[in-house]
Amino acid sequence: MRQLLYFFTPLLLLSCVANATPNFLIIVGDDCTYNDLPLYGGQNAKTPNLDALAARGLTFNQAYLASAMCQPCRAELYSGQYPMSNGCAWNHSASRPETRSLPHYLRPLGYRVGIAGKVHVKPDAAFPFDAVEGFDPSCVRAPTNPHDLSGMKHYLAGEEPFCLVIGLTEPHVPWIMGDASQYPRKKLKLPPNLADTPETRGHFADYLAEITYMDSQIGEILAALEESGKAEETLVIFTSEQGSQFPGCKWTNWNTGLHTAFIAAWPGTVAEGKRTEALIQYADVAPTLIELAGGETEPQIDGTSFAAVLKGEADKHRDFAYGIHNNLPEGPRYPIRSVTDGRFRYIRNLLHEELYIEKHLMGGGRLNNPYWATWMGDDPMKQPNSYEAIKRYMSRPAEQLYHTAEDSYEIENLAGDEGYAGVKAKLSAALDAWMKAEGDPGAAVDTIEALQASRKGEHLHGSFEN
Repeated sequence: MRQLLYFFTPLLLLSCVANATPNFLIIVGDDCTYNDLPLYGGQNAKTPNLDALAARGLTFNQAYLASAMCQPCRAELYSGQYPMSNGCAWNHSASRPETRSLPHYLRPLGYRVGIAGKVHVKPDAAFPFDAVEGFDPSCVRAPTNPHDLSGMKHYLAGEEPFCLVIGLTEPHVPWIMGDASQYPRKKLKLPPNLADTPETRGHFADYLAEITYMDSQIGEILAALEESGKAEETLVIFTSEQGSQFPGCKWTNWNTGLHTAFIAAWPGTVAEGKRTEALIQYADVAPTLIELAGGETEPQIDGTSFAAVLKGEADKHRDFAYGIHNNLPEGPRYPIRSVTDGRFRYIRNLLHEELYIEKHLMGGGRLNNPYWATWMGDDPMKQPNSYEAIKRYMSRPAEQLYHTAEDSYEIENLAGDEGYAGVKAKLSAALDAWMKAEGDPGAAVDTIEALQASRKGEHLHGSFEN
């Protein structure tokens, strides 16, 4: 009998470890274009800590968010609902007070649910996180306040399992953190969607320095997790949020706006050093954590759990990832909707006859991009790509179709190519179905009245006539 006990004890221990309730540590970057990271083909940035995390985790090649703006994408991440569903479909707006999020879902399962650093979701009733000190909550402070890991360490030391979000503020503008001398301007390889001017190169170097500064913080955070003794039982997620504040990234529905970096690491459960083509979206994160915590997804959640992908039990998740952009209050009305299947992206510009204008990027001031003026004033005889970059950004057709798998910066519009008519029809139909399900009439949402209603927390979902 004693021999049988010795035989089964290791199996019982393995079973207990496999079924243990994990902690969750979610690290969120701020305005970091996914393919500026070496992990996704970036040719400039130095990110040793992210590279090390990927080496011991699973990298998602096809992770997306619905809106390339800070507040809507974070509301989606924490609630598991698309922007129209939770009510935050504009930047600097609000989710409805009745919105439920990670604290509501995980606390009944025995979790402490906290957030440190940048929050940028409201109201508090919808996102009642524990406040964890130590990281600057302001993404526009110059310079960023020094971070202090003591608040995080104290939170990790609690007896109950934890879900802790750390919202870093880099590489959000102003780009002043880190050492830009690591990135000599003349040696930089600019992405093809940017006009090549000396000022652009200067700001791109500053931006890359902030990415490296972000990476250094990630290294400190992961070291603190190791010191806590809880790394083996913690699922670590890093995501880069939306694209950077360069034209064609943030505030757009292009791939460089909506595609996000996403790494998941959990010793003994998530495969090390692997990549997956499984298509996921921010709305899928909350139901995934709920399942891993032993709970059940509630009906109002739009996303679905990809826990099976994390555990290596599946290599596919969803068929489509969806995108929405309402330009108010960032500039004049310019509503955009999109859908991707991971290979192709279809974009619908609902007021395409208008010029696209984004006040932060194209205006003046401390937090804006003075290089834009150099694009506008560039000599077209010497730098013809400046005009093309401006035209691409400001004047857009009704429909755009890109073979993103071969054209990650989505330069060549295939919407008028008959050879891709079937692809366009399929994606267009999928977008129509999503908009109908969301009660989204399109252009009627991108209005001052609708934005003001959202700021008051009024119910918008299904209130428009299609």
